Amino acid sequence: MIPSHLMYVQQMRLYERETQKAGLSKLHGLRHRYAQERYYELTGKQAPACGGPSSSELTEEERANDQVARWAISQELGHEREQITAVYLGR
Repeated sequence: MIPSHLMYVQQMRLYERETQKAGLSKLHGLRHRYAQERYYELTGKQAPACGGPSSSELTEEERANDQVARWAISQELGHEREQITAVYLGR
């Protein structure tokens, strides 16, 4: 997602400047919304952050589906670790 010739901070500043020029700000919430909607598409359940069941309430099969969905969402958001999905989806 970040061009190889830029560092994360440089890309973030460029993104912020361009969105401000378009009259937009604080768009990170869109990533949360995307992750939560995508979780529902993949699992058929609301994410814990949206009132869905917590991981301790899931059956073994549902926990397996949860993990698959979290890995997919993590990669779609440009992350390489499943743990980051807790920020977007809850646990």
